[in-house]
Amino acid sequence: MRIAVVTESFLPTVNGVTNSVCKVLDHLALRGHEAMIITPAAGSPSEYRGFRVVEVPALDYRQFPVGLPSPRVDRLLAEFAPDIVHAASPLFLGSQAIAAAKRRGIPSVAVFQTDVAGYTKRNRLSAMEGFAWWFIRWLHNNADLTLAPSSAALGDLRRAKITNATRWGRGVDLETYHPRNKHEQAVQNSRRRLGADSRTIIGYVGRLAPEKQVERLASLRGLDGVQLVVVGDGPSEPSIRKALKGVPVHFAGRLGGRDLALAYASFDVFVHTGTEETFGQTIQEAHASGLPVVAPYAGGPIDLVEHGVDGFHFDPDRAGDLDLRGMLEQLVDSPGLRARMGEAGRRRVLSRSWTSVCDELLAHYASVMADARQPSVLPHA
Repeated sequence: MRIAVVTESFLPTVNGVTNSVCKVLDHLALRGHEAMIITPAAGSPSEYRGFRVVEVPALDYRQFPVGLPSPRVDRLLAEFAPDIVHAASPLFLGSQAIAAAKRRGIPSVAVFQTDVAGYTKRNRLSAMEGFAWWFIRWLHNNADLTLAPSSAALGDLRRAKITNATRWGRGVDLETYHPRNKHEQAVQNSRRRLGADSRTIIGYVGRLAPEKQVERLASLRGLDGVQLVVVGDGPSEPSIRKALKGVPVHFAGRLGGRDLALAYASFDVFVHTGTEETFGQTIQEAHASGLPVVAPYAGGPIDLVEHGVDGFHFDPDRAGDLDLRGMLEQLVDSPGLRARMGEAGRRRVLSRSWTSVCDELLAHYASVMADARQPSVLPHA
Protein backbone atom coordinates (compact mmCIF):
# COMPACT_ATOMS: atom_id res chain seq x y z
CA MET A 1 0.00 0.00 0.00
CA ARG A 2 1.25 3.51 -0.83
CA ILE A 3 0.14 6.22 1.60
CA ALA A 4 0.65 9.97 1.26
CA VAL A 5 0.64 11.37 4.79
CA VAL A 6 -0.16 15.08 4.74
CA THR A 7 0.29 16.53 8.19
CA GLU A 8 -0.05 20.05 9.53
CA SER A 9 2.74 19.32 12.02
CA PHE A 10 5.89 17.23 11.94
CA LEU A 11 9.35 17.02 13.43
CA PRO A 12 11.12 19.01 14.81
CA THR A 13 7.82 20.41 16.15
CA VAL A 14 6.70 18.11 18.97
CA ASN A 15 3.00 17.92 19.86
CA GLY A 16 0.14 15.46 19.79
CA VAL A 17 -0.25 15.59 16.00
CA THR A 18 3.45 14.98 15.38
CA ASN A 19 3.61 12.16 17.91
CA SER A 20 0.64 10.29 16.46
CA VAL A 21 1.88 10.78 12.88
CA CYS A 22 5.27 9.33 13.84
CA LYS A 23 3.57 6.31 15.44
CA VAL A 24 1.54 5.75 12.27
CA LEU A 25 4.67 6.00 10.13
CA ASP A 26 6.53 3.59 12.43
CA HIS A 27 3.70 1.11 11.94
CA LEU A 28 3.59 1.56 8.16
CA ALA A 29 7.31 0.76 8.06
CA LEU A 30 6.77 -2.26 10.32
CA ARG A 31 4.04 -3.63 8.05
CA GLY A 32 6.07 -3.05 4.88
CA HIS A 33 4.04 -0.24 3.32
CA GLU A 34 5.37 2.76 1.38
CA ALA A 35 4.75 6.34 2.45
CA MET A 36 5.59 9.94 1.71
CA ILE A 37 5.17 12.81 4.19
CA ILE A 38 4.10 16.31 3.12
CA THR A 39 4.38 18.94 5.84
CA PRO A 40 4.78 22.71 6.38
CA ALA A 41 8.36 23.97 6.21
CA ALA A 42 9.86 23.94 9.72
CA GLY A 43 13.26 22.34 9.34
CA SER A 44 11.98 18.76 9.14
CA PRO A 45 14.35 15.86 8.42
CA SER A 46 14.55 14.85 4.75
CA GLU A 47 13.32 11.36 5.61
CA TYR A 48 11.72 9.43 8.42
CA ARG A 49 11.88 5.62 8.73
CA GLY A 50 13.10 5.57 5.13
CA PHE A 51 10.10 7.59 3.92
CA ARG A 52 10.67 10.82 2.01
CA VAL A 53 9.67 14.02 3.83
CA VAL A 54 8.75 17.00 1.64
CA GLU A 55 8.24 20.50 3.03
CA VAL A 56 5.95 23.06 1.44
CA PRO A 57 5.79 26.84 2.09
CA ALA A 58 4.54 27.89 5.52
CA LEU A 59 4.22 30.90 7.76
CA ASP A 60 4.74 31.06 11.50
CA TYR A 61 1.73 31.68 13.72
CA ARG A 62 2.51 31.84 17.45
CA GLN A 63 5.64 29.76 16.89
CA PHE A 64 3.66 27.16 14.94
CA PRO A 65 4.24 26.59 11.19
CA VAL A 66 1.04 26.88 9.17
CA GLY A 67 1.16 25.28 5.72
CA LEU A 68 0.13 27.47 2.81
CA PRO A 69 -1.64 26.33 -0.36
CA SER A 70 0.98 25.28 -2.89
CA PRO A 71 0.72 23.81 -6.40
CA ARG A 72 3.50 21.46 -5.33
CA VAL A 73 1.00 19.37 -3.33
CA ASP A 74 -0.88 18.33 -6.45
CA ARG A 75 2.38 17.56 -8.28
CA LEU A 76 3.67 15.46 -5.39
CA LEU A 77 0.48 13.38 -5.32
CA ALA A 78 0.70 12.90 -9.08
CA GLU A 79 4.34 11.76 -8.84
CA PHE A 80 3.90 9.47 -5.83
CA ALA A 81 0.56 8.02 -7.04
CA PRO A 82 -0.64 6.94 -3.58
CA ASP A 83 -3.36 4.40 -2.97
CA ILE A 84 -4.74 6.66 -0.25
CA VAL A 85 -4.15 10.09 1.28
CA HIS A 86 -3.98 10.38 5.08
CA ALA A 87 -4.61 13.98 6.21
CA ALA A 88 -3.52 14.46 9.83
CA SER A 89 -5.35 17.25 11.66
CA PRO A 90 -6.10 18.89 8.29
CA LEU A 91 -6.28 22.63 7.95
CA PHE A 92 -5.10 24.63 4.91
CA LEU A 93 -2.51 22.14 3.72
CA GLY A 94 -4.66 19.11 4.47
CA SER A 95 -7.74 20.59 2.82
CA GLN A 96 -5.73 21.23 -0.34
CA ALA A 97 -4.44 17.65 -0.34
CA ILE A 98 -7.93 16.22 0.16
CA ALA A 99 -9.30 18.34 -2.71
CA ALA A 100 -6.40 17.31 -4.97
CA ALA A 101 -6.92 13.66 -4.08
CA LYS A 102 -10.63 13.93 -4.91
CA ARG A 103 -9.85 15.43 -8.33
CA ARG A 104 -7.46 12.57 -9.04
CA GLY A 105 -9.80 9.85 -7.80
CA ILE A 106 -7.58 8.98 -4.83
CA PRO A 107 -9.47 8.03 -1.65
CA SER A 108 -8.66 10.03 1.48
CA VAL A 109 -8.93 9.72 5.25
CA ALA A 110 -8.99 12.84 7.45
CA VAL A 111 -7.99 12.55 11.11
CA PHE A 112 -9.78 15.16 13.21
CA GLN A 113 -7.44 16.20 15.99
CA THR A 114 -7.53 19.99 16.44
CA ASP A 115 -10.67 21.83 17.51
CA VAL A 116 -10.37 24.88 15.24
CA ALA A 117 -13.89 26.07 16.02
CA GLY A 118 -13.14 25.84 19.74
CA TYR A 119 -10.02 27.94 19.18
CA THR A 120 -12.03 30.75 17.58
CA LYS A 121 -14.54 30.68 20.43
CA ARG A 122 -11.86 30.64 23.14
CA ASN A 123 -10.10 33.62 21.57
CA ARG A 124 -13.34 35.61 21.38
CA LEU A 125 -13.48 35.42 17.61
CA SER A 126 -17.19 34.68 17.70
CA ALA A 127 -17.69 36.10 14.22
CA MET A 128 -15.26 33.46 12.96
CA GLU A 129 -16.81 30.47 14.77
CA GLY A 130 -19.54 29.94 12.20
CA PHE A 131 -17.04 30.19 9.37
CA ALA A 132 -14.73 27.76 11.17
CA TRP A 133 -17.48 25.14 11.38
CA TRP A 134 -18.40 25.76 7.72
CA PHE A 135 -14.77 25.19 6.75
CA ILE A 136 -14.47 22.06 8.91
CA ARG A 137 -17.69 20.68 7.41
CA TRP A 138 -16.54 21.39 3.84
CA LEU A 139 -13.09 19.94 4.47
CA HIS A 140 -14.17 16.73 6.18
CA ASN A 141 -17.12 16.01 3.90
CA ASN A 142 -14.67 16.19 0.99
CA ALA A 143 -12.72 13.31 2.52
CA ASP A 144 -13.98 9.75 2.12
CA LEU A 145 -13.72 9.08 5.85
CA THR A 146 -13.17 11.23 8.93
CA LEU A 147 -11.69 9.64 12.05
CA ALA A 148 -12.60 11.25 15.37
CA PRO A 149 -10.55 10.45 18.49
CA SER A 150 -13.37 10.45 21.06
CA SER A 151 -17.12 10.19 21.46
CA ALA A 152 -17.28 13.91 22.28
CA ALA A 153 -15.42 14.86 19.11
CA LEU A 154 -17.56 12.45 17.08
CA GLY A 155 -20.71 14.06 18.49
CA ASP A 156 -19.45 17.54 17.60
CA LEU A 157 -18.72 16.46 14.04
CA ARG A 158 -22.11 14.82 13.58
CA ARG A 159 -23.89 17.89 14.96
CA ALA A 160 -21.93 19.92 12.41
CA LYS A 161 -23.42 17.64 9.69
CA ILE A 162 -20.19 15.87 8.88
CA THR A 163 -21.64 12.68 7.50
CA ASN A 164 -18.64 10.38 7.11
CA ALA A 165 -17.22 10.29 10.65
CA THR A 166 -16.38 7.30 12.79
CA ARG A 167 -14.25 6.82 15.88
CA TRP A 168 -10.56 5.96 15.94
CA GLY A 169 -8.63 6.48 19.17
CA ARG A 170 -4.94 6.72 19.94
CA GLY A 171 -2.47 4.15 21.12
CA VAL A 172 -0.05 4.31 24.02
CA ASP A 173 3.46 2.95 24.44
CA LEU A 174 2.90 0.31 27.10
CA GLU A 175 6.60 -0.46 27.51
CA THR A 176 7.93 3.08 27.80
CA TYR A 177 5.15 4.09 30.21
CA HIS A 178 5.10 1.34 32.81
CA PRO A 179 4.60 1.10 36.60
CA ARG A 180 7.99 -0.61 36.96
CA ASN A 181 9.66 2.73 36.22
CA LYS A 182 8.80 3.67 39.80
CA HIS A 183 11.73 1.51 40.93
CA GLU A 184 14.33 3.27 38.80
CA GLN A 185 17.04 4.97 40.85
CA ALA A 186 16.56 8.23 38.94
CA VAL A 187 12.89 8.24 39.94
CA GLN A 188 13.71 7.50 43.56
CA ASN A 189 16.19 10.38 43.57
CA SER A 190 13.65 12.72 41.96
CA ARG A 191 10.94 11.81 44.45
CA ARG A 192 13.36 12.37 47.32
CA ARG A 193 14.19 15.85 46.02
CA LEU A 194 10.48 16.61 45.69
CA GLY A 195 9.83 15.58 49.28
CA ALA A 196 7.79 12.46 48.52
CA ASP A 197 8.43 11.11 52.04
CA SER A 198 6.03 13.69 53.42
CA ARG A 199 4.18 14.92 50.33
CA THR A 200 1.94 13.50 47.62
CA ILE A 201 3.33 14.38 44.19
CA ILE A 202 0.62 15.67 41.85
CA GLY A 203 1.78 15.92 38.23
CA TYR A 204 0.60 17.71 35.11
CA VAL A 205 2.06 17.07 31.64
CA GLY A 206 1.19 19.15 28.60
CA ARG A 207 1.63 22.34 26.68
CA LEU A 208 1.32 25.50 28.75
CA ALA A 209 -1.27 27.27 26.64
CA PRO A 210 -4.61 29.01 27.34
CA GLU A 211 -6.74 26.04 26.25
CA LYS A 212 -5.02 23.78 28.79
CA GLN A 213 -6.37 25.88 31.70
CA VAL A 214 -3.48 24.93 33.99
CA GLU A 215 -4.32 27.96 36.14
CA ARG A 216 -7.08 25.80 37.65
CA LEU A 217 -4.39 24.21 39.80
CA ALA A 218 -4.32 27.36 41.92
CA SER A 219 -7.13 25.57 43.78
CA LEU A 220 -4.38 23.52 45.46
CA ARG A 221 -3.27 26.56 47.42
CA GLY A 222 -3.42 25.79 51.13
CA LEU A 223 -3.82 22.03 50.65
CA ASP A 224 -1.36 20.40 53.04
CA GLY A 225 1.03 17.64 52.06
CA VAL A 226 1.17 18.18 48.29
CA GLN A 227 3.87 18.99 45.77
CA LEU A 228 2.80 19.98 42.27
CA VAL A 229 5.05 19.22 39.28
CA VAL A 230 4.34 20.87 35.92
CA VAL A 231 5.98 19.28 32.87
CA GLY A 232 5.82 21.30 29.67
CA ASP A 233 6.34 24.74 28.26
CA GLY A 234 4.44 27.24 26.19
CA PRO A 235 3.12 30.80 25.95
CA SER A 236 1.03 30.64 29.14
CA GLU A 237 3.94 29.85 31.44
CA PRO A 238 4.20 33.41 32.87
CA SER A 239 0.47 33.57 33.70
CA ILE A 240 0.55 30.06 35.17
CA ARG A 241 3.51 30.91 37.39
CA LYS A 242 1.61 33.97 38.60
CA ALA A 243 -1.60 32.00 39.22
CA LEU A 244 0.25 29.31 41.17
CA LYS A 245 1.99 31.62 43.60
CA GLY A 246 1.62 30.10 47.06
CA VAL A 247 1.32 26.55 45.64
CA PRO A 248 4.40 24.33 46.14
CA VAL A 249 5.25 23.79 42.47
CA HIS A 250 8.23 22.64 40.44
CA PHE A 251 8.37 23.56 36.74
CA ALA A 252 10.28 20.76 35.01
CA GLY A 253 10.14 22.19 31.47
CA ARG A 254 9.41 20.17 28.37
CA LEU A 255 10.48 16.51 28.53
CA GLY A 256 10.31 13.67 26.06
CA GLY A 257 11.16 10.01 25.60
CA ARG A 258 12.64 8.24 28.59
CA ASP A 259 12.82 11.45 30.64
CA LEU A 260 9.08 11.93 30.27
CA ALA A 261 8.35 8.33 31.26
CA LEU A 262 10.46 8.76 34.40
CA ALA A 263 8.65 12.01 35.20
CA TYR A 264 5.30 10.18 35.17
CA ALA A 265 6.84 7.52 37.40
CA SER A 266 7.74 10.18 39.96
CA PHE A 267 4.09 11.24 40.36
CA ASP A 268 1.52 9.80 42.77
CA VAL A 269 -1.47 11.37 41.00
CA PHE A 270 -1.95 12.79 37.51
CA VAL A 271 -4.17 15.79 36.88
CA HIS A 272 -5.51 17.03 33.54
CA THR A 273 -7.15 20.47 33.50
CA GLY A 274 -8.24 21.38 29.96
CA THR A 275 -11.84 21.06 28.80
CA GLU A 276 -11.19 21.35 25.04
CA GLU A 277 -9.19 18.20 24.35
CA THR A 278 -10.37 16.13 21.39
CA PHE A 279 -8.57 13.20 23.03
CA GLY A 280 -6.09 13.49 25.93
CA GLN A 281 -3.02 11.38 25.22
CA THR A 282 -1.31 12.30 28.49
CA ILE A 283 -4.16 10.61 30.36
CA GLN A 284 -3.39 7.32 28.61
CA GLU A 285 0.31 7.73 29.36
CA ALA A 286 -0.48 8.35 33.03
CA HIS A 287 -2.74 5.28 33.18
CA ALA A 288 -0.06 3.18 31.46
CA SER A 289 2.32 4.39 34.18
CA GLY A 290 -0.08 3.11 36.86
CA LEU A 291 -1.41 6.49 38.02
CA PRO A 292 -4.90 7.56 39.06
CA VAL A 293 -6.16 10.47 36.95
CA VAL A 294 -8.32 13.47 37.78
CA ALA A 295 -9.72 15.16 34.66
CA PRO A 296 -12.75 17.24 33.62
CA TYR A 297 -15.96 15.63 32.43
CA ALA A 298 -15.51 17.25 29.01
CA GLY A 299 -14.12 16.33 25.61
CA GLY A 300 -11.77 13.40 25.19
CA PRO A 301 -11.29 12.67 28.92
CA ILE A 302 -14.93 11.53 29.13
CA ASP A 303 -13.89 8.31 27.34
CA LEU A 304 -10.54 7.90 29.06
CA VAL A 305 -11.45 8.00 32.76
CA GLU A 306 -14.02 5.84 34.52
CA HIS A 307 -15.16 7.90 37.48
CA GLY A 308 -14.49 6.17 40.78
CA VAL A 309 -12.61 3.28 39.13
CA ASP A 310 -9.35 4.57 37.63
CA GLY A 311 -9.73 8.22 38.58
CA PHE A 312 -12.24 11.01 39.00
CA HIS A 313 -14.10 13.38 36.70
CA PHE A 314 -14.61 16.87 38.03
CA ASP A 315 -17.42 19.09 36.76
CA PRO A 316 -15.73 22.10 35.13
CA ASP A 317 -18.95 24.13 35.05
CA ARG A 318 -20.19 23.65 38.61
CA ALA A 319 -17.61 25.22 40.92
CA GLY A 320 -15.09 23.23 38.88
CA ASP A 321 -11.96 24.32 40.72
CA LEU A 322 -13.43 23.39 44.11
CA ASP A 323 -14.62 20.09 42.68
CA LEU A 324 -11.09 19.48 41.35
CA ARG A 325 -9.52 20.30 44.71
CA GLY A 326 -11.90 17.97 46.57
CA MET A 327 -11.10 15.01 44.31
CA LEU A 328 -7.37 15.57 44.54
CA GLU A 329 -7.72 15.82 48.32
CA GLN A 330 -9.38 12.39 48.43
CA LEU A 331 -6.42 10.87 46.61
CA VAL A 332 -3.88 12.73 48.73
CA ASP A 333 -5.52 11.33 51.87
CA SER A 334 -5.71 7.71 50.67
CA PRO A 335 -2.62 5.85 49.38
CA GLY A 336 -4.77 2.71 49.09
CA LEU A 337 -7.25 4.44 46.79
CA ARG A 338 -4.38 5.76 44.67
CA ALA A 339 -2.95 2.24 44.33
CA ARG A 340 -6.30 0.67 43.36
CA MET A 341 -7.11 3.35 40.81
CA GLY A 342 -3.59 3.27 39.37
CA GLU A 343 -3.80 -0.48 38.84
CA ALA A 344 -7.22 -0.12 37.21
CA GLY A 345 -5.85 2.58 34.92
CA ARG A 346 -3.04 0.30 33.76
CA ARG A 347 -5.52 -2.49 33.00
CA ARG A 348 -7.70 -0.02 31.09
CA VAL A 349 -5.04 0.74 28.47
CA LEU A 350 -3.57 -2.74 27.97
CA SER A 351 -5.60 -3.21 24.79
CA ARG A 352 -4.59 0.19 23.40
CA SER A 353 -1.07 -0.49 22.16
CA TRP A 354 -0.01 1.49 19.10
CA THR A 355 0.24 -1.79 17.18
CA SER A 356 -3.43 -2.62 17.71
CA VAL A 357 -4.60 0.96 17.12
CA CYS A 358 -2.58 1.34 13.92
CA ASP A 359 -3.84 -2.00 12.64
CA GLU A 360 -7.33 -0.53 13.09
CA LEU A 361 -6.20 2.41 10.94
CA LEU A 362 -4.98 0.06 8.20
CA ALA A 363 -8.41 -1.60 8.26
CA HIS A 364 -10.00 1.84 7.76
CA TYR A 365 -7.67 2.44 4.80
CA ALA A 366 -8.65 -0.89 3.26
CA SER A 367 -12.36 -0.20 3.73
CA VAL A 368 -12.15 3.23 2.09
CA MET A 369 -10.11 1.86 -0.80
CA ALA A 370 -12.57 -1.00 -1.32
CA ASP A 371 -15.49 1.45 -1.40
CA ALA A 372 -13.63 3.59 -3.94
CA ARG A 373 -13.22 0.58 -6.23
CA GLN A 374 -16.93 -0.20 -6.20
CA PRO A 375 -18.46 0.70 -9.60
CA SER A 376 -21.18 3.31 -9.60
CA VAL A 377 -24.63 1.80 -10.15
CA LEU A 378 -26.82 3.86 -12.42
CA PRO A 379 -30.59 3.76 -11.80
CA HIS A 380 -32.73 1.95 -14.36
CA ALA A 381 -34.43 4.19 -16.85
